[in-house]
Amino acid sequence: MNDINYSWNESDSNKTQLLEEKIEVDKNQDETKKAENLSTRHNMQIMRRLFHMFNGGSIATLYLISFSHSQMIHFLGTIACALYIVEQVRVNYPETASKLLPFTRFIMRAEEQLKESAMVPYAMAVLLTIVAFPKHIALIGIYSLAFADPLSAIVGIRFGKHKLTPTRTIEGSLAFFIAITLVSLFVLTGYNGKFDILILFVSVLLGGICTAFDMIPLKLDDNLTIPLFTSAVLWVICTLFGVYI
Repeated sequence: MNDINYSWNESDSNKTQLLEEKIEVDKNQDETKKAENLSTRHNMQIMRRLFHMFNGGSIATLYLISFSHSQMIHFLGTIACALYIVEQVRVNYPETASKLLPFTRFIMRAEEQLKESAMVPYAMAVLLTIVAFPKHIALIGIYSLAFADPLSAIVGIRFGKHKLTPTRTIEGSLAFFIAITLVSLFVLTGYNGKFDILILFVSVLLGGICTAFDMIPLKLDDNLTIPLFTSAVLWVICTLFGVYI
């Protein structure tokens, strides 16, 4: 009877290594195909825009009609911390996160698969806005984030024909300007108890300054810059022109 060779030779080892590499490549290709089906910032992604509007609008409305300043800080602080933990788990365990793609693909972009999503700076920016500014100033900043940003993207992608910058169109910027102006107009009128020319002037001025700022190609997340910049500029304008703050 021939002796059985139980040794593990180098050829077998190389074959095993090649097989493992092939499995890894196939796995990466599967993940790439899944990512290719996701949207980028250049896509309409209407569900993401509506989700964005709902979140910001709901938070601002709760702050307007129900929650006190301290309650809102505790509420948003908890949400921001929880979001950060969830995002860390999602980024560091992509094999688990990939199972949720059928649900998250409607509100997440392809570039967010390997890093934190925009929800983290979104929550942090809203929290910082509430902490740093008077209530009605913060409300205008949050409502501007909720409506001006997604509306300008929808209008710009769908109807934008005239480029102002590589990433901005006249149509989208006009939607951004109108949204911020109307938000400011309604909130300031409500807090002052009346509409007058000064409030209209302040609102139009705020809309113009914020629209011009939005055209600057910053590397910062606009979910972070829009509410903080809008609130800071409005606070200065209201102080200069004697509008109730």
